[in-house]
Amino acid sequence: MTDKMNMDLVSYDQAKRELKRLWKRGTDFLGSEVAILGGAMSWVSEHHLVSAISNAGGFGVIACGAMEPEMLAVEIEATQALTKKPFGVNLITMHPKLSELIDVCLRLKVHYIVLAGGIPSSTAIRQIKDGGARVIAFAPALILAKRLLKMGVDALVIEGAEAGGHIGPVSLTVLAQEILPVIREIPVFVAGGLGRGDAIVSFLELGASGAQLGTMFAAAVESQAHERFKKAFIHASARDAVASVQLDDSFPVIPVRGLSNPGTKAFMKHQAAVIQKYRNGELSKEDAQLDIEHFWAGALRRAVKEGDVEYGSVMAGQSVGMVKEILPVADIFHTLMQQAIEALVRRQQRISDM
Repeated sequence: MTDKMNMDLVSYDQAKRELKRLWKRGTDFLGSEVAILGGAMSWVSEHHLVSAISNAGGFGVIACGAMEPEMLAVEIEATQALTKKPFGVNLITMHPKLSELIDVCLRLKVHYIVLAGGIPSSTAIRQIKDGGARVIAFAPALILAKRLLKMGVDALVIEGAEAGGHIGPVSLTVLAQEILPVIREIPVFVAGGLGRGDAIVSFLELGASGAQLGTMFAAAVESQAHERFKKAFIHASARDAVASVQLDDSFPVIPVRGLSNPGTKAFMKHQAAVIQKYRNGELSKEDAQLDIEHFWAGALRRAVKEGDVEYGSVMAGQSVGMVKEILPVADIFHTLMQQAIEALVRRQQRISDM
């Protein structure tokens, strides 16, 4: 073996150790080998994909979405049958049976619950922590990150507007600079538009404890999404993933990012009709917003389960342009890890050359 080959092996091993150090806080918190969470995608993040992510060394997350408590119990048990590795459950804060869903998670010994879709109540956080589980919440701004910290959450996800599905208004690049230097007390995971391991490294070096990726796993072999749904991802570019538009400033609607199609225009018409019913007093603001959520849930189901990629909702982040083929989850993780390690090797080489 030549001296150069020996040096390359040393550099590679050093880079692996450095990566392990960079996300140690995240792996220690999650109990996983790799500090990468699978983003919870309704109708996509079910037991097959979630268990595959956990078995590959990451941290799978079930998307409860609009499930009833009984269905969530079935999904959790199905996941537990496929993996002994840690995984979590993502619950929507506006779900009318949130407390019952939390009880299901606690009864079935789910140790991590992700609260999404709004600022969680102190009651929900206390219920989870009193039951012995950890709470992960989303922070779309520094002021909310500080508030959630005081409320007792155990970890945060900061998700940029590049993400798929429901999104906030600020890019991950800005959120990371705003939040990571300030929130040090608990692990913070970055999300939104991430598709490469070297990009993940850059955020780890800023202070992130790990990352969350959804779009990169949606078209994996283990994903039960319809083949047309997966092919839509493979054929799409970053600019095809567009955010929905809010029609009325007095009626806030959380934007949703997905692939542009005729269904996007159908949502605009539906949103206008719902707003009119709200103005006429036919619907309360809460019921009107829930109506819109039900629209998205139905449209997403048609896309994922039936393959209706024209009028269904093909929710995808801007990293969709980096999804080039249908691969097993383990291969996706291998590529991400190689990219991360190679980025650290290049950094070491630059330092050596100085």
